[in-house]
Amino acid sequence: MDVIVTIALATICFTYHGAEECHTTLLGTKNSPTPVGEFFIRKHPAPQKGYGGDVLEFYETDTEIYAIHRLWLLNPKERREERIKSKNVKDKFITNGCINVDTKVYEKLLECCQNSRLIVR
Repeated sequence: MDVIVTIALATICFTYHGAEECHTTLLGTKNSPTPVGEFFIRKHPAPQKGYGGDVLEFYETDTEIYAIHRLWLLNPKERREERIKSKNVKDKFITNGCINVDTKVYEKLLECCQNSRLIVR
């Protein structure tokens, strides 16, 4: 099972219950881009406020962890709920490199796609 993120479209696509689903995402900014390439996603605890208890980690450096996670909403000025619903792709670039998805999308990813390959292009 592959999970595919297309940065230019700000989408994440995967198969769930036999059907391909694509959903909008929030992604990294020009200064903090979402890493591009092939990765494997795995569930990782995230006890910090705003993450819902876990994330799907896909890349780690000495100082950063990149993950797919529920919308991070602790800074209302960023308007992430509004931006993820926007039809304007330019609104989708707000994160520090992580991939933010709606909670329902995240729950589907937990069910179908833990330990799957993530392709970010």
